[in-house]
Amino acid sequence: MSTEENPAAAPRSLAEALRGRDDVSLAALLRSRPDLITPVPTDLTQLATRAGTRASVVRALERLDRFTLQTAQALAVAPDPATYDELLGLLAGDDGDPAVSAALPHSLGALREQALVWGPDERLRLVRTARELLSPSPQHPSPTGLGPTVREATAGMSPGRIQEIVATAGLPSTHDPVSAVAALTGLFDDPQRMSALLDQAPSESVEVLERLVWGPPYGQVTAEPAARLRWLLDRGLLLPTAPGTVVLPREVALRLRAGRAHRMTEPVPPPVEAATAHPPQVVDATAAGQAYTALATVEELLKDWHEGGPAVLRAGGLSVRDLKRTAVALDVTEPVAAFWVELAYAAGLLASDGEADERYAATPAYDEWLERPAGERWARLATAWLAATRTPGLVGERDAKDRTLSALGPGLDRSAAPEVRHRVLTLLAALPEGAAPAAESVLARLRWERPPRVVRTGGAVPAGVRRAQGQPAEGARGTAVRAGTGGHDAPGYPGDGGRGTGGDGDDLRSRLARWTLAEAEMLGVTGRGALAAHGRALIGAPAPRRPKAEPTGPGDKLPVHHRPAPPPPALSPAEQAGAAAAAARLLEPLLPEPLDHVLLQADLTAVAPGPLERPLADMLGVLADVESKGGATVYRFTPGSVRRALDAGQSAAELHAFLAARSRTPVPQPLAYLIDDVARRHGHLRVGAASAYVRCDDDAVLNEIMADKRAAGLGLRRLAPTVLAARTDPAGLLEGLRAMGFAPAAESAEGDVLIARADAHRTPPRTPPEPVPDGPPVPDDTLLAAAIRAVRAGDLAATAPRKPVGGDAGGVGPGELPRTSAADTLATLQAAVLTNDTLWIGYVNAEGAASQRVIAPIRVEGGFVTAYDHTADEVRTYPLHRITGVAELAE
Repeated sequence: MSTEENPAAAPRSLAEALRGRDDVSLAALLRSRPDLITPVPTDLTQLATRAGTRASVVRALERLDRFTLQTAQALAVAPDPATYDELLGLLAGDDGDPAVSAALPHSLGALREQALVWGPDERLRLVRTARELLSPSPQHPSPTGLGPTVREATAGMSPGRIQEIVATAGLPSTHDPVSAVAALTGLFDDPQRMSALLDQAPSESVEVLERLVWGPPYGQVTAEPAARLRWLLDRGLLLPTAPGTVVLPREVALRLRAGRAHRMTEPVPPPVEAATAHPPQVVDATAAGQAYTALATVEELLKDWHEGGPAVLRAGGLSVRDLKRTAVALDVTEPVAAFWVELAYAAGLLASDGEADERYAATPAYDEWLERPAGERWARLATAWLAATRTPGLVGERDAKDRTLSALGPGLDRSAAPEVRHRVLTLLAALPEGAAPAAESVLARLRWERPPRVVRTGGAVPAGVRRAQGQPAEGARGTAVRAGTGGHDAPGYPGDGGRGTGGDGDDLRSRLARWTLAEAEMLGVTGRGALAAHGRALIGAPAPRRPKAEPTGPGDKLPVHHRPAPPPPALSPAEQAGAAAAAARLLEPLLPEPLDHVLLQADLTAVAPGPLERPLADMLGVLADVESKGGATVYRFTPGSVRRALDAGQSAAELHAFLAARSRTPVPQPLAYLIDDVARRHGHLRVGAASAYVRCDDDAVLNEIMADKRAAGLGLRRLAPTVLAARTDPAGLLEGLRAMGFAPAAESAEGDVLIARADAHRTPPRTPPEPVPDGPPVPDDTLLAAAIRAVRAGDLAATAPRKPVGGDAGGVGPGELPRTSAADTLATLQAAVLTNDTLWIGYVNAEGAASQRVIAPIRVEGGFVTAYDHTADEVRTYPLHRITGVAELAE
């Protein structure tokens, strides 16, 4: 138990406490609360003021772990200032708790580091704004369930009534209300006298106290209270706060609680339990299989949108119908399809084309991505997922304006998502290799590390006392989580029962954690729920030591420490790139090697027993249709698929040669006949633009077309024995003739056959979406050093003792700029150049912002003074007409 300040010279304010810190301590403060450095404060007084603003304090409180927050809550109901022993008593109770005693120095140190608590152990003070936020009040009940003190509850009570309570409680009468309230408080604070008083209470009265003790402390009574309530009211154990409303004083509640401010203190984080254990090799292999599937799914998605994907909604995003079509094409559920679409978007592989008829399409980066090795392609997807703030699990829910959130649309960013993903994976990395955690233990750990913002509690209402509305009580654990964002079940993923669990009892961070576990499995970061070796490398976690004992089994837990290890710092861009490269190197050997062959079968199918080389896969995707996927992909040859290959410019001979070269089995005769039959009829008819025309050297074929009733909608008429004209366009005529069973080919204006090769539609170069930051970024060491130097110099300028110059500067008060005449200012500056003195000046810049600086003048000429500015730690030049005044620094 150590203090930062000398108790004999305790600081009188937070600013004084900050002045007593060294640079390392100030850097820790600015690193933990980066909002304090944006912009850099001019001095330590401004830093202390900014640290006490409501927005900054709320942000700091939201980032405390549960026990550190309980420590702050206990200080909020403790005397101001409080001693370390008083704080320990509120957290550990009269009986003491070794775990609390061991953890309290760490939590108190964290509060001190973040400037939420200041002062030595003998005079601990909570920042005033934090005390206002955490202290109990009728409008904002404390999470402790405590009510006001006796002094606060009796503030509006008549002196006569206070004296009656004192007399009924067996205390001697006093001459003034202040001493009477002090005597009553002393009675409630004394365990022995309090026990004696309660021994006299009727059992029904004790029951009322027991059911109010953990909160809420407020209740409503009738105009004529029952005898059991009257006994409590007459002795001050219940005090009226308004007509019909009574409250249990804080001192009484603490005596009944054996001194505890919380029903259950949680000094130790809940352990992450291992639900199952698998051999590490099995985990890595499973994760690698999932990683390969992830690559194949993203490729299939963008191949499906090769010629231009779905249209962009006017409000942005995919329509529900387009998301359903995408899910059918990928053979997944709609929430999973939303995940893959958002992942491709986050990785910069997918964007809108920006055209008038705006559509989604692959970006040029997608073509570059396809040429990279499989491990690097996966690392790009995984890195984008880890850093993305867009949350596909929210797709289908409604925003604050009751609008449906759509995939690729606005409103999906949640700034906490990257931090939660990284933290979940870090917790998995702390487990032994191959151990998969129990999801609920991960959620419990996250709730301890960052308690939900809203507190909801409950409890029974004692007979005769009806709780005042809006006064929640503390539950079994002192907190309860709020309902999930949007109030709807979250779209789930495989392993989550098909639906999420974002109902009552799941806050946003818990839902993000659930989605992280599911998404990591789909992406191949984890295998069978355990973190894979390449997933461990992705977050920069060190490789674990292989335990000599048996693998961790179900129900085993991580070691418990009184001081939980802080989360590792976020990786810099260079470190993240190195981690991604290491993950790619680990994953690459585990991925299957692409095959250069298929197995042709007599039923007009081809079986690919594994992943195919890209040229083979592309050609086979044109020549055949995918019939089924899985470990082996089955392709089926049809007249339509063969015609598609011929339309793409292939000849029958080329198709025969391709199949013979790429098949490990002989080309079946039915397949050879199919290719020859389609090729024989392909191009026999020619379609061009008249509006459209059909020409054929065999007039009997044209006679057959004219006689077919299905040709009535084409508007055909004979121009010559071998030429028919049509009212429809060439594309419609092609489709109509193919529907009739013919195999026409399109031709150009020169009469050449047009090759119908699918054109790739690409967007202009796009940058991936920028993650939405969760507050100001954490400053680096260089910025911290410069900021601390500037704050120190500004504080020196603000607090250094000054010598008055003439009669104008003598009346300068704290925080005011020096005021001297132009002649005195010039004379003082010129003298300082000769004597090498340091001066204090007031300065107004071109924007009208006033500041005070400590300078060492070097020369004065031409209406300017050149000086070394201690505040900026550099040489600067100032116009003399912008200097408001000057004063010498005292010795």
